[in-house]
Amino acid sequence: MNIALILSGGTGVRVGTETPKQYIEVEGTPVIAYSIACLSAHERIDAVQIVADASWQSEIKKWLTTDEMKRKFRGFSDPGETRQFSILHGLEDIRTYADDLDYVLVHDAARPMLSPHQITQCLDAIEGHDGVMPILPMNSAVYISTDGQRVSQLLPRYQVFAGQAPELFRLGVYYQANLRLLPEQIHAITGSTEPAILAGMDIAMIPGDEENFKITTAVDLERFRKVAKERRK
Repeated sequence: MNIALILSGGTGVRVGTETPKQYIEVEGTPVIAYSIACLSAHERIDAVQIVADASWQSEIKKWLTTDEMKRKFRGFSDPGETRQFSILHGLEDIRTYADDLDYVLVHDAARPMLSPHQITQCLDAIEGHDGVMPILPMNSAVYISTDGQRVSQLLPRYQVFAGQAPELFRLGVYYQANLRLLPEQIHAITGSTEPAILAGMDIAMIPGDEENFKITTAVDLERFRKVAKERRK
């Protein structure tokens, strides 16, 4: 069983709007609905769990407009105080109807450009591994500074990559990896794959998708508006 966990608990304050970025309408469709539609329509995704604040849950249900969206939607999970706590809440709820040998695909609601091809790539690559992470190469020189004022070290660019969502994990071992970080370490986690790496899980890397960017700022939102408008033509 493959379960998609959509993270939609953030406030999106850097976009500069009163409405959280994932609920802003673009070309008549809320940002989150693009990801829900893509994941629900994929033949190898069996269920969709959504982390969302209670104040938005009734609205999200209205955006489940196709039979596939309604059939695959399994429920809401409460947001946590951090992104990783939200993931943990989602994992706890998913484990009430899924097996620990199943897989969970973690995706951000603020990444509306998810493609069916990227989902398929993740699912194809999981065989023989505990997880899969799409990555993007670093196109600029990368440096380390120990004091924030002077360059301390140059990193080999070909050995450094940027992680990207969605990330796929075997449910049971990933859940245990998160539990090991309680009660304090989990607060410092900023990426979905970090708990897996810290737990020694085997994470395969696959090519990411430059178009699958995350809406973080007003510039990102405008970029998506332009892309969505062009695709509507």
